[in-house]
Amino acid sequence: MLVPVKWIRDYVNIDMDTVEFADKMTMTGTKVETIEFLGKEISNVVVGQIKEITQHPNADKLVVCQVNVGEEELVQICTGAKNVSEGDYIPVAKVNSTLPGGIKIKKGKLRGEASHGMLCGAEELGIDENFVNERSKGGIYILNDMENLVIGQDIKEFLGLNDAVIDFELTANRPDCRSMIGIAREAAVTIGEKINYPEIEVKACDEDIDFEVKVESPELCPRYGARIVKDVKIGPSPYWMQRRLIEAGVRPINNIVDITNFVMLEQGQPLHAFDLNELTTGKIVVRNAVEGEKFTTLDEVERTLDKDMLVITDGEKPVAIAGVMGGLNSGIKDDTTAVLFEGAAFNADSIRATSKKLGLRTEASGRYEKGVCTELSITGVERACQLVEMLGAGRVLRGTVEDYPVKQEAQTLTVNPSRIIKNIGIDLSLDGFVKILEDLEFKCDLKSADEVVIEVPTFRLDIEQEADIYEEIARIYGFENIPSEQLEGNATAGVKTPQQKFMDKIKDTATSIGLYEILTYSFVSPKTLDKIKLPADDKKRDYITLINPLGEDTSVMRTTMMPSMLNVLYTNISRKVESGLAFECGHTFTPQEGLPIETNHLCVGMYGKDVDFFVLKGALETILDAVGFQNYEIIPETNNTTFHPGRCATIKYNNIYIGTFGEVHPEVIDNYNLGQRVYLAELDLDLIFENSDRTIIYNPLPKYPSTSRDIALLVKDDVIVKQIEDIIKSNGEDILESYKLFDVYKGSQIADGYKSIAYSIIYRSKDKTLTDEDVNKVHHNIIRELEEKLDAKLRSN
Repeated sequence: MLVPVKWIRDYVNIDMDTVEFADKMTMTGTKVETIEFLGKEISNVVVGQIKEITQHPNADKLVVCQVNVGEEELVQICTGAKNVSEGDYIPVAKVNSTLPGGIKIKKGKLRGEASHGMLCGAEELGIDENFVNERSKGGIYILNDMENLVIGQDIKEFLGLNDAVIDFELTANRPDCRSMIGIAREAAVTIGEKINYPEIEVKACDEDIDFEVKVESPELCPRYGARIVKDVKIGPSPYWMQRRLIEAGVRPINNIVDITNFVMLEQGQPLHAFDLNELTTGKIVVRNAVEGEKFTTLDEVERTLDKDMLVITDGEKPVAIAGVMGGLNSGIKDDTTAVLFEGAAFNADSIRATSKKLGLRTEASGRYEKGVCTELSITGVERACQLVEMLGAGRVLRGTVEDYPVKQEAQTLTVNPSRIIKNIGIDLSLDGFVKILEDLEFKCDLKSADEVVIEVPTFRLDIEQEADIYEEIARIYGFENIPSEQLEGNATAGVKTPQQKFMDKIKDTATSIGLYEILTYSFVSPKTLDKIKLPADDKKRDYITLINPLGEDTSVMRTTMMPSMLNVLYTNISRKVESGLAFECGHTFTPQEGLPIETNHLCVGMYGKDVDFFVLKGALETILDAVGFQNYEIIPETNNTTFHPGRCATIKYNNIYIGTFGEVHPEVIDNYNLGQRVYLAELDLDLIFENSDRTIIYNPLPKYPSTSRDIALLVKDDVIVKQIEDIIKSNGEDILESYKLFDVYKGSQIADGYKSIAYSIIYRSKDKTLTDEDVNKVHHNIIRELEEKLDAKLRSN
């Protein structure tokens, strides 16, 4: 929220440096985001008046001005601006002056004529041209319509550019601070000053108001009030009001609209002004909309309403969507002569729901949905009428009409001050406790050291329980003044669950073999499933769609982690990283009735000149072995459209699908612009955890020696090593200790359609030293089984 400091000074005496003030406000909970010092780069710029204009003798597009800047002699300045006339008041940058952006004005000549300074446009003074009169746009800033013009006066003082604007970061639970009065209240208690509220007094004319207000939906509109102004003169508001609106981030429009915005910013009460001549029935009726009712708002958009939305009507037709936006049929126009000011309290949830359904968010709806004090409804209207009289913009009729069906009762709390002081850990007397609350405008009845009855001010909508009082005392006492003490107490040692230890082991093993851990978002785009060529009937396309996503790219919850990994690999490849080895332990989400199923997955991705299918396979085997997952099968997979059909495999355990790994399909490579071979794996960690055996079994060192045999087999290309290894295991009896594949060969010495596979097999007995006869018997059985079942032949060379 943008807050001009000079506006706050109207209510509180801030006799300190702006930065110091901002620091103090932050320490008491009203955080300062930024401070902008207006006009800090402007110097030696004054109000001047053009006394004479003559054509430049050497340039058709230039004129020579004689300007009075409050000195004995006129100053000659050349300009090419077309919007200046004799007698105009303008900003003049004198010789040796400075302007925003580090611009320095020096004495010079333009086409042979001396120029002692520069006439300034609004933008050259740091003022947005959207906020100046039409004549000044694109040229020199004409000041003629402003009051109290004094030739030679410093322009920063005259235009109010000599103070600062503070941007406060307000939390949603403090709607009372979303106004100048609210910030002033916080400022007063922060710096130990008293707040001076503006005295609101409406003189009004002799004519009584003759109008009716009726609330038919009191649960959505607890209070509605109005006053009428006649003989309205629509025109620009005075510069001081425009300047305050501009600095607070609001564009000036005309005096009536500016008054409503001024009151909203000052008091925190959104107001709306209706053209009274358009309210032909002489009454306002607040009701729920009719289902399907059509209404055109001030932005000229026709909107369809439903029965849960609240509308303001004249008893016949809607004239505004309550708390959101007025109607085109009742807005203030240039020829408006009578105005009805509306001040109301609306249900916060109703306003938020309406704003969201219509896709229409306004400054008023943003305030109402956070909460607006009911008591401000009439205060805001009275302040608006006072400003109308002050600006001479109309004649205020006598009296206010309102319907107040749901009275706002003052909330009371009973708290224990001694306990609060002790738990905060500060040295504060009971009188000091009460003073802090009274400075915050709470009413306190101190019964005893252990009991005080507090009446909460109506504007403090955030105070609900004793815990809120803790916060008020602590922040005003000063968090920086609370002594730091070592915590004392007994606590049990935290212990990780078996699954947490399992996840740690996965991550430790992955990093130990050279993989880098990444972390990606669980929210993804549904288009990523097309990019990885997922079939249309794949169950992974049954994803969960977010109700209110940040955008299409984060609109669904992921059912697979592979697209996220491919995006990370693409980022590295596009930045010329030569190789990438990454893994992520994350979640996928499967919809079901109620909460979705959340599954832990491991995704591994890699690329580079030293990476291939077997590097990925070895990494997975190392990780699975580390967590005790054994007796799984690796089966060739040819039907997974995400992967290359000849370089893909699935991992199964007891016919349960665990995951898939392999080389990414070339079309998927093209979809992600990867430009090289990439290898990917995704495993279900929950299934691995459930079926892993993390028990460590001690095996004593062997007593008897081992013996080894090497075999080189000639087999057909379609024979896979798993078939060979299954036969070795099933025929090894109790002396087979281990086996290892050490060579796969295809070349000129091997017939087409065949390959050579070589294994080293180690035999050992736990009970004795093996003889050749013992080993040969088992070894020959293995070879015979290989020959019979796989048509394998021993290679002799």
